[in-house]
Amino acid sequence: MNRVACASLLLPLLAGCSRARSESAPASAAAVPVRVAPVTQAAVSRPVIATGTLGPKEEVPLSFKIGGVVGRVLVDEGQSVRAGDTLASLDLSEIDAAVTRARSAAEKAARDLARAQRLYADTVATLEQVQDAQTGRDVAAAELESAEFNRRYAVIVAPAAGVILRRAAEPGELAQAGSPILTLGSQARGIVFRAALADRDAVRVALGDRADVRFDALPDRPLAGTVTEIAAAADPATGTYRVEVALPGATGLASGLVGKVEIRPRAVRPVALVPVEAVLEADGTRATVFALSPDERHAVRREVTIGFLDGDRVTVLAGLDGARTVITDGAAYLNDGSAVRVRP
Repeated sequence: MNRVACASLLLPLLAGCSRARSESAPASAAAVPVRVAPVTQAAVSRPVIATGTLGPKEEVPLSFKIGGVVGRVLVDEGQSVRAGDTLASLDLSEIDAAVTRARSAAEKAARDLARAQRLYADTVATLEQVQDAQTGRDVAAAELESAEFNRRYAVIVAPAAGVILRRAAEPGELAQAGSPILTLGSQARGIVFRAALADRDAVRVALGDRADVRFDALPDRPLAGTVTEIAAAADPATGTYRVEVALPGATGLASGLVGKVEIRPRAVRPVALVPVEAVLEADGTRATVFALSPDERHAVRREVTIGFLDGDRVTVLAGLDGARTVITDGAAYLNDGSAVRVRP
């Protein structure tokens, strides 16, 4: 009797639980609204990124051929000059005196030769004396030419139009022969960005590769260029290889600007690309994405191997075979096999 009563009391309760389960089942199986993006194939490669500085292609150190006291420095750093402009000179007092002395010696040697030739014609002087006078005349002429050459290079003249990058001496200083007094940045061959690459990056870069350069001082002005020079040997001090990127749009920018270059080596094979929003649980090269099932009603979890960022996309090296689309918006709320509804 008690068992019958208990059963009669439990039946309505079980029926209520069944109704609650049946009413909640559709809610748990409701499709998650998602957005999708296509998996694209493109020939891209991992970019090479390095830091470097901007400067003219030709940086010419200018110096005096001989040592002496600096007499004048007519230009300052940052000043533009034209080809043929006089930039600096030594104190010419001693140098001009040397030229005068050499010229006088050359004139005397020429007179001595003429006198010896007349005496030889009158059989007063010997042939040996005439030959010695000729040798003296030639030596004196050579010394005069040397003195005039040194005088000419005691003045620094701009070899080309450009900008003075550095000034290393002031009037009154004693300059050593060959020590740079000024550095001229000639823009005759354009402006370049110089960067140092490790060997693993240098071997991936080739002449003509595209590059983008950004400067901290000009964050909103990226410049496009191409690789025009790659060092054939490493710098013995750093072990890096110097690379130059020609920047046609850098005319007028200050030399020495520090920036970052992103070089895009030529790709060997196409890779899969997906939006960065589709990538979940990234850990190193491992990550997860959700693709659509063939009926486009369920999410399929894919463990993938990712490569590098390409703008707002991520390269996928493995794990997406056969997938044409991946889920972006809503992917974080999915499990493998979750029902989905694609939103436009």
